Amino acid sequence: MTAPVKKNDRLIVHIEDLTHDGAGVAKVDGYPLFIQGGLPNESAEVHVVKTLKNYGFAKIVDIKESSPDRVEAPCPIFDQCGGCQLQHLSYEGQLKWKQNMVENVMKRIGKIDVPVLPVKGMQDPWHYRNKAQIPFGVDGDVPIAGFYKTKSHHIVDTNRCLIQGEEADAILMGLKPKLWSLGLTPYDEISQRGILRHVVVRKARTTNEVMVVLVTKGRKLKEKEAIIKAIIELIPNVKSIMHNINSQDTNVIFGNDTLLLWGKEVIEDYIGDVRFEISARSFYQVNPIQTEVLYEQALDYAALTGKETVIDAYCGIGTISLFMAKKAKMVMGVEIVPQAIADAKRNAEINHLTNTFFEAGPAEEVIPRWYKEGKTADVLMVDPPRKGCDEALLTTIIEQKPRKVVYVSCNPATLARDLRILEDGGYKTQQVQPVDMFPHTAHCEVVAWLELV
Repeated sequence: MTAPVKKNDRLIVHIEDLTHDGAGVAKVDGYPLFIQGGLPNESAEVHVVKTLKNYGFAKIVDIKESSPDRVEAPCPIFDQCGGCQLQHLSYEGQLKWKQNMVENVMKRIGKIDVPVLPVKGMQDPWHYRNKAQIPFGVDGDVPIAGFYKTKSHHIVDTNRCLIQGEEADAILMGLKPKLWSLGLTPYDEISQRGILRHVVVRKARTTNEVMVVLVTKGRKLKEKEAIIKAIIELIPNVKSIMHNINSQDTNVIFGNDTLLLWGKEVIEDYIGDVRFEISARSFYQVNPIQTEVLYEQALDYAALTGKETVIDAYCGIGTISLFMAKKAKMVMGVEIVPQAIADAKRNAEINHLTNTFFEAGPAEEVIPRWYKEGKTADVLMVDPPRKGCDEALLTTIIEQKPRKVVYVSCNPATLARDLRILEDGGYKTQQVQPVDMFPHTAHCEVVAWLELV
């Protein structure tokens, strides 16, 4: 099939929808064109920049008919930075689109007719991130820091980000001018020269404690005391300064070794009345306000009375597990990362929760063994990575038949796929609740409630 458009064509199109990464979608004789910056219900003149067999890419030349939900993006680098995709869409428009997106994937991928409730959004959808991962580099002889351009490792230099906290902005504004005097020359990915690769800033919402992690190419820091002093001056509420060494030629942020430079090795935060210790590499949701909303929704769907045993697959550091343990008879968590399980056990201990049990290993192997050992569940909780549940785990759920499944997902498409499998195996999806964990991005978190029928 020959594409109905070719490179450098100019044409007027009607934009119908957005892709999973926030690009507008228009169709020319059934041929999709992906248009960065386009919004649903807009007509625009576009310039075709690339065509492939089944789809192409175009840029907006002129918007002929604008969406009523279009707004001016407040961030000056919005059109360059890959962090946000939807700042040009009003927040009300974002929530409407996310609900429609979830409804569509349930029907199209899952073939499921299920109530999808309105998205639970934020009153103030700015400055919500409690974690910033800031890459440092050079532009000629000038140190730069900011965020990567879309689908690249080219740094967009900036001093401010509208979705992260003021402590991360302090690093962006204050550390760049001091780099050479501190001996922290920025790392250049191409030449592989320089020292400082990333600075990771983590903040606890409830305690206001901040952790700063310096990620460097090598182990030596010549001006260690001066570096510590500079960070404390930039962020007075810092409680932990860590040093991570990543000597590999890789795009992965962290290396294997993390050392304490100053303060303590963890910061403390609360979700509801559950206390957590967060280390440099702990997984912890980046939007603390919406995390509480998400977990309360999962708890509501679980409808625990204090008599139930809950299995939490993909339990991480035990955030949902400990939330559930306050209401359940027993919670058993499994996670493939041993360090996360160690964190989960410690977090259970500091909260004096003795009705928990955690084990490291693949959920699809550990849970079937638990059942053979007589460790069964009334409620099975899953919160898998973006790829969704392992097929073997879905088979285990269907075979073992816990009466209720609560599925938390960061990818509505793989959620819909997995719900179809569970429904074919004897479950019925009762309700789906989207939660906007990441305003101004195309991502949407979803909680689904299934019952055995």
